[in-house]
Amino acid sequence: MRLPFLDRSEESSRFERLLGRAEGSLGVVYGRRRCGKSRLLREILPLERSVYYVGDDREGNLQRSSLATEIGRLLPGFESVGYPDWEALLARWWREAPPGSVLALDEFPALVAAARELPSLLQKHLDRAPESGIHLLLSGSSQRMMQGLVLDRTAPLFGRAREILKISPLPAGWIGEALGLDDPALAVEAFAVWGGTPRYWELAGDYPNLKAALRSLVLSPLGVLFEEPSRLLLDDLRDTTQAASILSLIGQGCHRISEIAARLGKPATALSRPLQRLQEMDLIHREQPFAEAERGGKRALYKISDPFLRFWFRHVEPNRSRLGAGQVEAVEADVAQRLGHHTGEIWEELARACVPRLELGGKNWGPAGRWWGSGLDRKPLEVDLVATSEDGASLLVGEVKWAAPRDADRLFAELEAKARQLPLSGGREIVLALWLKAPVAGLPSNLVVTADQVLDVLR
Repeated sequence: MRLPFLDRSEESSRFERLLGRAEGSLGVVYGRRRCGKSRLLREILPLERSVYYVGDDREGNLQRSSLATEIGRLLPGFESVGYPDWEALLARWWREAPPGSVLALDEFPALVAAARELPSLLQKHLDRAPESGIHLLLSGSSQRMMQGLVLDRTAPLFGRAREILKISPLPAGWIGEALGLDDPALAVEAFAVWGGTPRYWELAGDYPNLKAALRSLVLSPLGVLFEEPSRLLLDDLRDTTQAASILSLIGQGCHRISEIAARLGKPATALSRPLQRLQEMDLIHREQPFAEAERGGKRALYKISDPFLRFWFRHVEPNRSRLGAGQVEAVEADVAQRLGHHTGEIWEELARACVPRLELGGKNWGPAGRWWGSGLDRKPLEVDLVATSEDGASLLVGEVKWAAPRDADRLFAELEAKARQLPLSGGREIVLALWLKAPVAGLPSNLVVTADQVLDVLR
């Protein structure tokens, strides 16, 4: 299944504006694999004046030959000459390419791995001939290498780029359109497994339902996504053992740094840098009670950010031996029993993400978070969703449920009781709301936010 080109309107307009400049320019796009960087380039490149080349792991002379062949499609005869080094090839490109031409080098880190001099050579030509009107676009999945090649002050290309775009997974609101899911509940369940990675959506779209896609793509040892986390880690880390171990422990429920350290047999101080690195890679995030000072962190929890990776480390990683032994059906049954809990977690995060885009109680709200700690009665208290109004005068307190509530009135009464015990209220007006899969009889519609509303604003 091939997806339509979804959402990337701002990224497209930025690059189209860049490529319309009379002067030559450098644009950079990076981000996690399978999020649509290559598709973005192919969509925005003007075919009649562009060269698109994907770097790989071959020796430099073989890659120069392949790139020369691609350039030959724009400049006939370019490939008929042998190029002893990158300087010879690039010098001829910058000399003969007509104004407005675009050279797009995808998976640029792979090219640099075979030719360390490449960034310096590109910098020289960009600086020497800006009036040529020749544009250069660089793309790569290794976030560490791309940032080092462009954002590091010591890098040759530092300060040259007019656009540096990080491509993130797509928002949840697009998955229904991508997979043809008219039922918002099915769309949320699909997002809880696949997250916002477009390539996963494409793969899942070849199957009649979520169960079939999971079995073939993820649970089967032959599945395309069975080893996906290892590939993601290898893009950015030389040694993946520690990172994979931390992700595995978080996936199995160790969310505090003390718990992770104890399971690894290491002091908590030794994990500060590895955890920070995983946060920089957008693989985990650090969650603190709403409105708690960032530097405190005594109650901080670590969560796997991406829904697919959270699913994989929760359901696939601990069952690899069973899956390898052919017990796919048994694991599939376990997944079916626990999938509702996993979906509920992702639904909570989607509910919090939508708050700044909704008007609730006649007010606009800032970013939402979760709160946990001791209530005013000194008993343990946990609130799914808390946000402050933009004017600071009101507090939004919400309960988020994925399973249909058995007693709607009781659920709302429990939320009211929680709000009364919440230490954050401080005399502010309290606005209450429930996030539910679908409308529930007996509850006014202005108190309930449903799956279709959440997906509608998250796009």
